[in-house]
Amino acid sequence: MEASNYINLNPMGIENDSMAIISAELSHLNIPAQYDAIIKRIIHTTADFEYAHLFESSDNALNKGINALKNGCKIYADTTMITSGVSKPSLSKLNCEANCFVHNPKVMEVAKIKGITRSICGVDMAAESSDYKIFVIGNAPTALVRICELYKHGLIKPDLVIGVPVGFVGAAESKVMLKESGMPYMIIRGRKGGSTVGVAILNAILYNIVKRD
Repeated sequence: MEASNYINLNPMGIENDSMAIISAELSHLNIPAQYDAIIKRIIHTTADFEYAHLFESSDNALNKGINALKNGCKIYADTTMITSGVSKPSLSKLNCEANCFVHNPKVMEVAKIKGITRSICGVDMAAESSDYKIFVIGNAPTALVRICELYKHGLIKPDLVIGVPVGFVGAAESKVMLKESGMPYMIIRGRKGGSTVGVAILNAILYNIVKRD
């Protein structure tokens, strides 16, 4: 039997079918309208409905993130998976760009000399430019901690920090630190998260602004 006889092979058709299933399974929850698309895209990416209960956002985060994107901001991500997964057409329409510096030779050298993670040094490099208004951290709790430290000392002022590092050491704690920092934030409480979740959140916000091709 041909696959097309029982599986929708159209990319948008698959996504639409998936979203319909997700919407039906979330129908018993009272999800705030402004976060509906974000939560559904996270679940679409992970097939994990627990994220509907783990996602949390500060009151001003979504609007500040949208405004930053509309103003053509730069986005810093702690993994190349995030920069690879974000919608390039959407970024282009908004004159935005997403970068990751963990493989930058200068970052690698400084990290080796100082004996700290490249994730920390990558954040430090991004902090040298005030154009970076959105930070997406999906892997390294140390990067998220560094952002909180820089903010505390007045060295950065992000419009949105998407803090969703995954793991057993420092991940949950770094999210609590972000939540208590005063910065506009979106987090996944606890150990869960990851670069794919960070991409899902960022793309959901982008799709809120621009029409997909």
